[in-house]
Amino acid sequence: MTALRSYAAGVWQAPADDGAPLHDAVTGEEIARISSAGIDMRETLNYGRRVGGPPLRALTFHERALLLKQLALYLQEHRDELYVLSYRTGATLFDARFDVDGGIGVLFSYGSKGRRELPNDTVYVDGPVEPLGKGGTFVGQHIATPLRGVAVQINAFNFPVWGPLEKLAPAFLAGVPTLIKPASQTAYVTQRLVELIVDSGILPEGSLQLICGGAGDLLDHLGEQDLVSFTGSASTAQRLRTHPVIARHSVRFNAEADSLNLSVLGPDAGPDSAEFGLFVKQLVTEMTVKAGQKCTAIRRAFVPAERLDDVAEAVRERLAKIVIGDPSRPDVRMGALASLEQREEVRRSLKALMDAGSVLFGDPERVELVDADPERGAFVSPVLLRADDPGRAEPHEVEAFGPVSTLLPYTSTDQVVELAVRGAGSLVGSVVTGDAAFARDVVLGVAPWHGRLLVLDAENAKESTGHGSPLPMLVHGGPGRAGGGEEMGGIRGVLHHMQRTAVQASPTVLSAVTNRWVNGAPYGDTEVHPFRKSLAQLRVGDTVVAGPRTVTRADIDHFAEFTGDTFYAHTIEEAAAANPFFEGIVAHGYLVVSLAAGLFVDPDPGPVLANYGLENLRFLAPVKPGDELTVTLTAVQITPRVDADYGEVRWNADVVNHDGELAARYDVLTLVAKEATA
Repeated sequence: MTALRSYAAGVWQAPADDGAPLHDAVTGEEIARISSAGIDMRETLNYGRRVGGPPLRALTFHERALLLKQLALYLQEHRDELYVLSYRTGATLFDARFDVDGGIGVLFSYGSKGRRELPNDTVYVDGPVEPLGKGGTFVGQHIATPLRGVAVQINAFNFPVWGPLEKLAPAFLAGVPTLIKPASQTAYVTQRLVELIVDSGILPEGSLQLICGGAGDLLDHLGEQDLVSFTGSASTAQRLRTHPVIARHSVRFNAEADSLNLSVLGPDAGPDSAEFGLFVKQLVTEMTVKAGQKCTAIRRAFVPAERLDDVAEAVRERLAKIVIGDPSRPDVRMGALASLEQREEVRRSLKALMDAGSVLFGDPERVELVDADPERGAFVSPVLLRADDPGRAEPHEVEAFGPVSTLLPYTSTDQVVELAVRGAGSLVGSVVTGDAAFARDVVLGVAPWHGRLLVLDAENAKESTGHGSPLPMLVHGGPGRAGGGEEMGGIRGVLHHMQRTAVQASPTVLSAVTNRWVNGAPYGDTEVHPFRKSLAQLRVGDTVVAGPRTVTRADIDHFAEFTGDTFYAHTIEEAAAANPFFEGIVAHGYLVVSLAAGLFVDPDPGPVLANYGLENLRFLAPVKPGDELTVTLTAVQITPRVDADYGEVRWNADVVNHDGELAARYDVLTLVAKEATA
């Protein structure tokens, strides 16, 4: 029987012993063996730090993002193979797509966000420059730099593709190499995923490693620059979190644990409403997708007491139509659990839940199957429970990690909020209602105990991705029982893998560290107009000083008439004089900006291709008729695009009057060609 290989220290390594058997969740057939025996965990971590880290950190955020996009495109071409392999985990084609396409989608998302929201540089500037002295010569700013260790991910069995990729993407974008340790039950899918990635040659060597089998003494060799991200049970998360090495070195630890996620049907949703149908459909979907083996699945379904019978009947009717059996069949809607051991765990949990309520649908001991053996395969029926006493402890404390959910009645908004928080922390909850006021009360009431909340109604139903779908641009994690961590979360997920450091220095030094011009730093070239320079020629700090331009009352009157902006401060002398801020007619702020552009713009064709916006615009002092304006335009940040023949340039514009008083300050954003055109 083939043993799963690990990819460690740059080579594929077979285990040094026979390993433990892995079985097909559908047929019970032994399909592989797994063991990490013989893997030098210390050397594996050192290899990631020594070989994987330096070339990865040498790339800019944009270069890493582009590699993630290339990897996503490559995996998209091979996803059918991963679909087929996923059948052996008990997953249907829909389940497999949920897992595989979801993971690939995370790569696409971070590939896009990295180029849109991060600089084409190796250092991330976090927040504005903070003045630390009155004279402007001592300033501070936070920067983020990649940790010099390895991001170790310990994953659950239910998402063998999405799980690794959702953790790999932000770590890679941050510049930190990854070590994947998948759960054994479905590790053969993750191993094939890593084989595809390695064979692609897209990622730098050492930036991705794989350990199949037990973790061994892996955690004993962690250092203060390493990270651990865990997905699995709350009890295992607690054990890992308190590992002496993790505690001693303050290793960054992120946990996403199983949770008793909820869905609330609003009191406005009668049986004929769109929201009633959405609630029932979503509940059945969450019970049956991946056979309910999702950490985001709905375990507690709260229903207005007077609607309980209606909801129960509607859910039973839908569940009765679910075809269970060989997941490779197109007519099968639900496959098997990941293993026979997992089925027994679900049955044990069900016994406790059944003590608190009655079974409305399903039998944990029997199930009707299509083309499958109930003895050899890890199949279980969907089970819908009803707990007429919502105050019983079991529904709020016991999770059956399978196709199991409990209906619980409530009689008021305060009560459903009180019951919701008894879950002690969840990854996700949903509120299905057409009543925005009810939705607000529930959201604000339960938000401290939830990482994510979906409010579903007829308005957003067509576009909604559903209760159980984490999105890479939003945080995925939850407080308390759910682990207390956050995976993904857009750029927040990237920054988790970086050290935030406050740098205190002069404007000159801070400009050099951040590669951005800081107000107070020396100007660069002032002889050649910077608009005549391509990106290859332009340097941070290059400046043009233009003006003066006298603002006349005729200018103000013309601007008011031409634009239609006849606000009294620009047109009525008496009213403007009574205004405590102006004390007379003043120029429009946008007139000041327009006049400044007329001063600094070089009109001839050149490397500047377009102005695509202003940011951080502030009008700091009124401009009156007779004031002379001078503008200083300085290149603050230069960001070449790695996949285009142009880049972005951010300019600082300071507009001052003849007394040197700052009238306006803002950033001008332009697109500039990389090379000068003839």
